[in-house]
Amino acid sequence: MKVQGKDCTIVIKTSHHEFDVPYSEETIREAVSILQEEASIEGDGNCKAIVKKNGVTGCVVTPLTIDTVPLLLYLAFGSAGKPLYVSQTRNVYSSKLNLLPLEDTECFDLIQDRGNERRVFEDCRIQGFEFRIENDNAIKLKLDVCGERSAKTYLYTDDVEKTTGERFKSNCIDYYINGKENHFIYGITLSVKKSSGTKTEIWIKRILPVSNELPECIEELNIRAMLLSTKYECNSYGLFSIKLKNLVLISDETNINSSDTVIDPLRYYVSGGVSADVYTASDEIIS
Repeated sequence: MKVQGKDCTIVIKTSHHEFDVPYSEETIREAVSILQEEASIEGDGNCKAIVKKNGVTGCVVTPLTIDTVPLLLYLAFGSAGKPLYVSQTRNVYSSKLNLLPLEDTECFDLIQDRGNERRVFEDCRIQGFEFRIENDNAIKLKLDVCGERSAKTYLYTDDVEKTTGERFKSNCIDYYINGKENHFIYGITLSVKKSSGTKTEIWIKRILPVSNELPECIEELNIRAMLLSTKYECNSYGLFSIKLKNLVLISDETNINSSDTVIDPLRYYVSGGVSADVYTASDEIIS
């Protein structure tokens, strides 16, 4: 969401870290429930209802940056995996996403500043997310947020400009299917729903016509993103990868009734594991 023509930021705070996170869209709001009292059977009495605040719901869509990607992927994937630090080599964070229930994700506070008002949503969780790569755009992560505690509101007057580092872009993505690099992928959407177990799907988009066909079953898809800046060391600071195993084709969602370029999205169900490796800037481990 644009406010006064500029990108805004929110703050995500865990038990160990606090980060300013840029966002392009945001629909965080208080969840409400209605206690309804029906009119009596006799006569034409009025129906009554009481609105009750019931925590927080909504989503945040944020571009991934060198500063925020370790924390955001950690919150999205869940805390069942443990970070791994190899001394004197690199700082590597890895998390497994094998059918993680909602309760395994880490709680965090979400701080929303707007105008002169600050709202703090405590004990939030991630109930699902989408990892989005679109041509000529920043790589984005959509976090579906839920929580049971109502927001606390404060006055806010801080006008300090916030920065969150260089953004990952779609033109810095490499795709490897069963170990071989693929140059015909236009973009992807990885969708994960985490409620009573995890359901993972991925939409792989290609431009028609293409010279190679993707198989109906993919043993492994590796998505690797890195920054263009030469000051970052390859396979260290400025790189992350997401690995998906055992993809099964569900359907071909191609719409050929288009006067523009035809995009060929193939919808796969991810029946195997999903993992992420993030190479961060320092020896400090996100946990």
